[in-house]
Amino acid sequence: MSVLAKSWSASSDPRRLAYAAAGLFLAALGILHWGFYQHHLILDTVEYHRYGEAINHGQVPYRDFQVEYPPGALAAFALPAIGHPSFNFYHRVFQILMALCGVGALAAMAVVLRSIGARPARAAAALGFAALAPLVLGSIVLYRYDLWPTALAAAGLAGVLAGRQRLGFAALGLGFAVKVFPALLVPPALAYVWRRHGRREALLCLAAAAAIAAAVVVPFLALAPHGVWDSVVRQASRPLQIESLGSAALVMAHQFGGLGLAVVSSHGSQNLAGSRADAVGQIEGALLVIALLAIWAGAVLGPARPERLVRYSAASVTAFVAFGKVLSPQFMIWLIPLVPLVRGRRGLAASALLGLALLLTQLWFPFRYWRLVFSLDAGIWFLVLARDLVLVTLLAVLVWPGSKETEPEPARS
Repeated sequence: MSVLAKSWSASSDPRRLAYAAAGLFLAALGILHWGFYQHHLILDTVEYHRYGEAINHGQVPYRDFQVEYPPGALAAFALPAIGHPSFNFYHRVFQILMALCGVGALAAMAVVLRSIGARPARAAAALGFAALAPLVLGSIVLYRYDLWPTALAAAGLAGVLAGRQRLGFAALGLGFAVKVFPALLVPPALAYVWRRHGRREALLCLAAAAAIAAAVVVPFLALAPHGVWDSVVRQASRPLQIESLGSAALVMAHQFGGLGLAVVSSHGSQNLAGSRADAVGQIEGALLVIALLAIWAGAVLGPARPERLVRYSAASVTAFVAFGKVLSPQFMIWLIPLVPLVRGRRGLAASALLGLALLLTQLWFPFRYWRLVFSLDAGIWFLVLARDLVLVTLLAVLVWPGSKETEPEPARS
């Protein structure tokens, strides 16, 4: 039995398991500072530092300077910049902040696993996978703020399953204000609460999520309505990002069929331009909407069981990553605390596919990213397409109907 499993079995207190996982996670982050993990870094923290310095000099985001991120993200940029430190010091403080968020995500996973009655071996495997995943994905974990909304998404799921559903929805509302994607968990969680606790409780939970999101966003809307709206439009109108499934397919058609392509840099990323890329982007958008509606319909129509909520939550985020017009490498972080929570052989298969997708991402990012963009190297693009197809396969594994789908749901509390 593993160390994590022994710690789970030794006490009814799940904190021991969380502590063991946190230790593994922090050790993994330490290893990311050495060797090939530090080669050819691409640092978003340079931009974060600029935002944080502007905020701490009294400038108002969206009004005095342009920000491409939602208002809830600003705290992660501003806190390490208090006192106007050098970039190197800012860099270290930001990484500590993200490490704390990662530990928080692991703690939320432990709560979920305890709430759904996971056995020690299963819990150890799930938490061990998440704790060591940074070594498979690579250094990007250190230099993006995505662990912050990811922790909020995991906390939201934990709150709902632990009977603190209003707090859980508040976490999802805050997550929406930080990076939108935690809101993908709201429809399946709302269906779960409605069926388990009644309509009134579900509406109160939804109100809690909306209130927290509004408390973060509305002040900036009042101070700089045009700037906030421009930020929303900028994100909603992003072109087909070069690592997305559609782009990877087009580039492979370019490599083997001579298809003409144009790569442009805009919206903070590298993208494919032209009418063909725009059409593929629209198709991807339609696929995303269809996939999400189908997932949420399945969550609503099936029994309100905790394991199903976990699976449909993971499927919602996976669909968003796999079929979105933008698939930046840091989006892989979102899946790390969700997919390993899925039970049984389905969960093992899903975790293996996620691990493969993480590894395929690290094989080209950041080491070979610029070769991918400027040279359109066929070998690297095969890795990108393979990663994107693995994500689609992961989604299929998560949504495939199981033999227990028709079991009656537990009685309403």
